[in-house]
Amino acid sequence: MLNKKANIAVLVSGGGTNLQALIDAQNDGTLKNGEIKLVISNKADAYALTRAKNADITAKSLVKKDFETAEKWEEELIKTLKENDIDLIVLAGFLAILSEKFTKTFEKRIINVHPSLIPSFCGQGFYGLKVHEEALKKGVKVTGATVHFVNEIPDGGEIIMQKAVEVEENDTPEILQKRVMQQAEWIILPQSVEKISEIIVKEKNND
Repeated sequence: MLNKKANIAVLVSGGGTNLQALIDAQNDGTLKNGEIKLVISNKADAYALTRAKNADITAKSLVKKDFETAEKWEEELIKTLKENDIDLIVLAGFLAILSEKFTKTFEKRIINVHPSLIPSFCGQGFYGLKVHEEALKKGVKVTGATVHFVNEIPDGGEIIMQKAVEVEENDTPEILQKRVMQQAEWIILPQSVEKISEIIVKEKNND
């Protein structure tokens, strides 16, 4: 067995709690077949960049408004990923919309974590607290998180892993958000990244 790992880039917009879950998984050996090589944020002041630097991971911000057009921004993003030989892109709270050109460039190589059991409470406009607000409004008894491949449809790609979380009587969107992160997102995201990294490593070793 050749000792090759999948090179991972994590794309983030905010605090990077899911990024931290991946860094922890890398440190404790849950993530064996992949290595986080790069963290990119579309916000210059994202705390996720600090988390990356603290873990000795290359961190870079690419802010859309610094580019003439969204296309130019995306071209720079693609260029940066290719220059770093990235095999797998993980969207961990990345709030920029990626074009079909981007998703086709990295087909079956982009995964996202979404804070509900898709197909519930997903698609355009469903992100962050809004997902949990809608779940509570609907009165669901069970929610959870989903890791899926990314294609041109928001939250529309093939599901890799899901985990259910119970909704409790006095839940607020904030309390529910935290429970879904702790009991689902932070567990299935590292597991999914390892699962896909293993497939990539097998492909690399067969080259």
